[in-house]
Amino acid sequence: MSDLTLRQATQDDLDALIQLEHRCFREDRLSRRSFRRFLEMPRDRLIIAELENELVGYCLVLMSAATRLARIYSIAVSPDIRGRGLGEKLVREAEKEAVEADRIVMRLEVREDNAAAINLYRRLGYRQFGTYRDYYEDHGDALRFERRILFYEPSREFPQVPYYPQTTEFSCGPAALIMAMATIDHHQPVTTLEELKLWREATTIFMLAGHGGCGPHGLALSAWNRGFHASAWISKEGALFKDTVRNDDKKRVLELVHEGFLHDIGQTGIQLHHDPLTLDGLENALHEGSVPVILISTWQLNRSRVPHWVTVCAIDDQFVYIHDPEIDVEAGETVADKQYLPIDRRVFDKMSRYGRNQPLQAAVIVGPKRPD
Repeated sequence: MSDLTLRQATQDDLDALIQLEHRCFREDRLSRRSFRRFLEMPRDRLIIAELENELVGYCLVLMSAATRLARIYSIAVSPDIRGRGLGEKLVREAEKEAVEADRIVMRLEVREDNAAAINLYRRLGYRQFGTYRDYYEDHGDALRFERRILFYEPSREFPQVPYYPQTTEFSCGPAALIMAMATIDHHQPVTTLEELKLWREATTIFMLAGHGGCGPHGLALSAWNRGFHASAWISKEGALFKDTVRNDDKKRVLELVHEGFLHDIGQTGIQLHHDPLTLDGLENALHEGSVPVILISTWQLNRSRVPHWVTVCAIDDQFVYIHDPEIDVEAGETVADKQYLPIDRRVFDKMSRYGRNQPLQAAVIVGPKRPD
């Protein structure tokens, strides 16, 4: 299809769009009024494909005003030319338009019985993340797919951060710290054994259910004990995460662990700040060659309220780029999904506050190795 043309639709294309819509779909058809409304929405994109001056396909992309998401709302290919790769070309063009609009993720819905479309989306790197029940007019279900489309372009402005995935559900802190330390010292062990050693050193013993996570005091101490400069920025004083356990004995253990951390920090040169680390502070640390490790609430990412540690790799006018050590293999995530993940600066500001009442903000900045 060397003479295929892709372009933005205009009001003059309405008749041809309606004709194609009726050829492609028996139900859930877009009306003329709907097409006109989408054409008049400056954020959205209606891409059409023309072959020999005939409209043979379209892709309607919606751009959310509140998030950095884009969504393929509808896509159609003329029955006469199906199987010739036009669907893939339309999806790729839609992704290109969304990236130019600074969108991070492309989402779409597809009928669960549309095997050809599902195979195409999977081949293009989309993964299923949910299901809409009774979505179509005939009560059919829709599978929800998404793909990250915006990626960070490495530069010399910030250090290159290697990626290390956590190997247990409770060791995000050690995994994030390993990435920070390995950025500065190429001899830093990047192993499961080191991950578990760090967890044993930095754990708070108790937190929520199951094994305890790691707090900023313990992570800062672990970095210092391996020869790195370290500072901790913590918006609250006192033992952290006490409100995540109900048992008084466990609360007391948390307090004792905290007292031990403070005692050990007092024997070091670790700088302890009882203030939140600002975005400017993050950027300054990166420019100085240090690497921040940040505690976040993952509610914005996966609707979980569990505290989670990530490594900050870069920052620009629009995004904070993170390495997230947690990979949900069952959901189809890969390492590529969690490296240099771009988070809108405004969203990141919300993410970096854990808890509802007087939210906790915590960060550990890992600096250069100290002289022997």
